[in-house]
Amino acid sequence: MATHDPDLRKDLDATLQTRKELGPEYESELLESFLEKLDRSVDQRVRRQLAEQQLQVARGTRPPRPRGGGKEVWERFGLAALSLVLAVPLSAIAVSQAGQPGLLMCWAGIVGVNAVQARGPHKLLRPRTDRRDGAADSGN
Repeated sequence: MATHDPDLRKDLDATLQTRKELGPEYESELLESFLEKLDRSVDQRVRRQLAEQQLQVARGTRPPRPRGGGKEVWERFGLAALSLVLAVPLSAIAVSQAGQPGLLMCWAGIVGVNAVQARGPHKLLRPRTDRRDGAADSGN
């Protein structure tokens, strides 16, 4: 705890000393009091860190985190893991049915699906807009 809040360390030492003096019958009250101080200290630290991050984002020194980025990472990981699991039986079927060209086609499909997912399917599904008038491109 040497690298943490020195005031919190003093509070802990005082709580332990008071427990020695008063005895175990006051232990729960002392513990509750210390935990409240700890909770306040953690809340203050979190608020301070959030304020610092918001200030960095406002100044432009740190890029903002995309919302829901964690979910997207897990979705990509899930697809990659599923691709690897399915690659073994798909490869065996491809080789048995079409030989080496079948294997190459199978892996091209696996790589292609993962490449599309890595690029972000939301970019592919969104209609393109014409830069001049903002109308959606019909694809023709």
